[in-house]
Amino acid sequence: MQLKDYTKEFTYNWQLAAPVMLGMLGHTFVGFVDNVMVGQLGTAELAAVSLGNSFMFIAMSIGIGFSTAITPLIAEADAEKDFEKGKSTFKHGLFLCTMLGIALFLVVLLAKPLMYLMKQPVEVVELAIPYLNLVAISLIPLIVFQGFKQFSDGLSMTRFPMYATIIANVLNVILNYLLIFGKFGFPEMGIVGAAYGTLVSRIVMVWYLWLLLKLKGKSKAYVTNLKFFVLDKLMIRKLLDLGTPSAMQMFFEVGIFTAAIWLSGLLGKNPQAANQIALNLSSMTFMVATGLSVAAMIRVGNQKGLQKYVDLRRIAFSIFLLGIILAFGFATMFFLLHNQLPKLYVDFDDAKNFVDNTEVVTIASKLLIAAAIFQISDSIQVIFLGALRGLQDVKIPTIITFISYWLIGFPVSWFLGKEEAYGSFGIWLGLLAGLTTAAILLYFRFNFLTKKLIRLKNA
Repeated sequence: MQLKDYTKEFTYNWQLAAPVMLGMLGHTFVGFVDNVMVGQLGTAELAAVSLGNSFMFIAMSIGIGFSTAITPLIAEADAEKDFEKGKSTFKHGLFLCTMLGIALFLVVLLAKPLMYLMKQPVEVVELAIPYLNLVAISLIPLIVFQGFKQFSDGLSMTRFPMYATIIANVLNVILNYLLIFGKFGFPEMGIVGAAYGTLVSRIVMVWYLWLLLKLKGKSKAYVTNLKFFVLDKLMIRKLLDLGTPSAMQMFFEVGIFTAAIWLSGLLGKNPQAANQIALNLSSMTFMVATGLSVAAMIRVGNQKGLQKYVDLRRIAFSIFLLGIILAFGFATMFFLLHNQLPKLYVDFDDAKNFVDNTEVVTIASKLLIAAAIFQISDSIQVIFLGALRGLQDVKIPTIITFISYWLIGFPVSWFLGKEEAYGSFGIWLGLLAGLTTAAILLYFRFNFLTKKLIRLKNA
């Protein structure tokens, strides 16, 4: 094939991926705004939000990862024009997401005492617990939203979740401003105000996406008259078989980034705050790759339903090529601006915290160099993970992610991240090692499976 056979897919791939990117960037942008606003309160408050969110990230990874099982099944049913299969997938997926959201909320509440056992700074833990109490409740509407979102993505209607996310994010920013700083007569609540903003905005997000889907002709019949508690054991088992490994894949990846937060906490509040800054910035670029991953999952799922395996492979590699181009751009940006970007998060006019803020920015600028390097690996691994989910291949990729992040990445972070070694930068070298290993192994897996499918069809 010639290069144009791949580049001609760029436009449609971008049309599918861009709304997902914007929606997910919206989530991350709100995190950016949260961190900038909370950073004005002090480095302890910024570290507390980081610690509280580390528990949330783990729970969210399981819920979001599980919900991705809905998208390839919906995409396959849509390509086959099988409405009953699609509606059954959506109903059972939404039911399981709701139950999972409630379970994850309870687990996070029960896990709070672990903060005292993790050797984190005491002042940070005392600030983090009331923040986590409220944010944990928002897991329920968030995971329910994911059920609706993955269904909408499977129908190639990626714009609706984006609209809902934008509305929720605007509301979150407004509520944060009012409640963190006590503006316009509202109580000054500090980081607890940020938690209230998150909770309210996520409830609105679910309601608005459901309303959009109910009003649209293509999706209305799917989301109405559901008979929520009339369940089919076979469909539940199918979703569990796909969703559980997918949840574990995301858990293993998010888990190592969460471990980076905890390892940073062992170095002190300033390294932990610096880690939060670098993590927030790199999360924004990761959301672009994640949008392409969703596009890969949708399009591979469609082509699988049509049994067009040569086109499936070509389309997946066109998305991979687009991801590489964008990743190089982000890597360059981080290299060139690694000293300037962290300064957005702290207040250098704050004389009381000037020394702490200067240390935080110095550490964060070094971490952005590591983040620049792993842009390529991060993009490759998440795009091929999405393509493999589109093929409904989830078990081997789960093993690959575990090996990459926990048998390779975490030990490197642990040994190089000690104060007498490379400190915070060593922790991020472990992240780089894990992501690079995952990228290589997932590429080999996708390459093997697609060649096998083509060979079997032509036999």
